[in-house]
This record gives sequence, structure tokens and C-alpha cells, in this order.
Amino acid sequence: MLNSAEGILLCVVTSEAVLGVLGDTYIALFNCMDYAKNKKLSKIGFILIGLAISRIGVVWIIILQGYIQVFFPHMLTSGNITEYITYIWVFLNHLSVWFVTNLNILYFLKIANFSNSVFLWLKRRVNAVFIFLSGCLLTSWLLCFPQMTKILQNSKMHQRNTSWVHQRKNYFLINQSVTNLGIFFFIIVSLITCFLLIVFLWRHVRQMHSDVSGFRDHSTKVHVKAMKFLISFMVLFILHFVGLSIEVLCFILPQNKLLFITGLTATCLYPCGHSIIVILGNKQLKQASLKALQQLKCCETKGNFRVT
Repeated sequence: MLNSAEGILLCVVTSEAVLGVLGDTYIALFNCMDYAKNKKLSKIGFILIGLAISRIGVVWIIILQGYIQVFFPHMLTSGNITEYITYIWVFLNHLSVWFVTNLNILYFLKIANFSNSVFLWLKRRVNAVFIFLSGCLLTSWLLCFPQMTKILQNSKMHQRNTSWVHQRKNYFLINQSVTNLGIFFFIIVSLITCFLLIVFLWRHVRQMHSDVSGFRDHSTKVHVKAMKFLISFMVLFILHFVGLSIEVLCFILPQNKLLFITGLTATCLYPCGHSIIVILGNKQLKQASLKALQQLKCCETKGNFRVT
């Protein structure tokens, strides 16, 4: 049974997951409808669809594994459920972080304006950057899956050993560490591009700060808002992987449910929070969501009027 603190945190985690899935579903549907209407899909639209779909899968895997470890921990030390979850997790998590990295790079190359020769070279070759990152993703998978398969096969060979439970925990930790090595590159690139974009926006705001004309004052507010979104993304992104690290470490501390659920809460903050950031930061998504909310409010008002 869960105590009150654990129960409250689990409710928070579930709420985060539901909001994250709803937000990502909205992003995917909006971009798919836009493609069906215009018969054209931009790079950002493609990335947003892929990010939303992959992140929905990531959220479901996080919640599934979290509920299993909280209520049925014996299932993780028997059978093949850990292996199945790990394979799916590696595929979806790599894909999700890859899409996030591409999105950050595209925004960085589109918004920023540095005089650096490397930056200018990259800005003229956006397609080449996209192809390079695709190759990095495939390489990450090719290196990750064989190693993971080897670890899982070795773990099965020791299943009859009397110290199997302890060994399985060690194999699980090794497995998680190895399978997440491939995304470190994407994490670093994503955080660096966000940081550089924040630096550019901050310098731009400082340069425009002395001019209080209407247009520039509005432009300054837009840049400050973008900086807040980027900083929020970086905080959520870091908390996500801190939460994942706590979850992995809690596999060797099965009795410490409060610490595990705390890590689960931090992990689920990012999918939910980033969906909101993407919707609020994208003009079309924001306007469409406001229209949808207005229509729902009108329908609710008409319904209440008819009832009365």
C-alpha cells in the first residue's frame, strides 16, 4: 500500500502523463491536418509530428514501468517484461531526443545570427545537418542494440544461479547505462544550441533595450518571451534525465517507493511541460488551441443555457 505522500505524487505523475499525451496528440493532429490541407509539410512540421508521436510512446513506457515497479515489482525480476520494455524504451527515447535536437538546431539556425564562419556554413546547409544527425541516430541504434542484446543474453545465462536476483539488478543497471550512451551526443548538442540561442537573444535584447519605440519594444518582449521558453525547456530537459537516473538507481532500492515516484514525477514533467512550451511558442498552434477552447466554452455555455 502507498502512504499519503506516495499516493499524491503518483496522482501528480498520472496527471502529468495525461496532459503530456493530450498536448502531443494535439500537436501531431494539428500538423497532420495542416499537411492534408496544404499538401505540403515543412521540416519543422515533420519534426513536430515525429516528436509528438515518439514522445507519446515514451510517456506510456515511463508510466507502464513506473506502475509495474510500484505495484508489481516482482514482474521486473521475472520473465521478459524488463527486456521488452528496455528495447521499446531505447528505440523511442533515442528517436524522441533526436527529434528534439533537430528542432532546437532548426530554430537556432533560423533565429540566431552570428558572424562565425562555422555558423554561417551550417546555416546554408540545413539539409546536410539533418542528414548528419540521421546518420548519428542510425549509428547510435546499430551500436546500442547489439550490445544490449549481448547483455540480456548474458543475464539469462545466469538465471539459475542462486544470486540471480542480485546479478539481475547489476545487469539491469549496466543495461540502462549502456543503452543510454547513444543519446548523450544529442543531449549535449541540444543543450548547446539552446544555450547559444539564449545568448544571442540576450545580446539582441541588450542592444535594443535603449530604444523604446513601439516596434522595437514589442520585438524586445517577443525575444524575452522566447528566452523564457528556452530556459524553461533546458530546466525541464535536465530534470527529465535526472528523474530517469533516479528511477534506474531505485531499481536496487525496491523498498524506497517515495524516492522512485519522486524521480518518476521529475521524468514526466518534461513531456508535459515541453508540449505546452511548443504550443505557446508556435503562433499557429497557439491560435488554433485558443479557437478550440473558445468553441468548447461556447458549446458549454449553450448547453448550460438549454438546461436552465
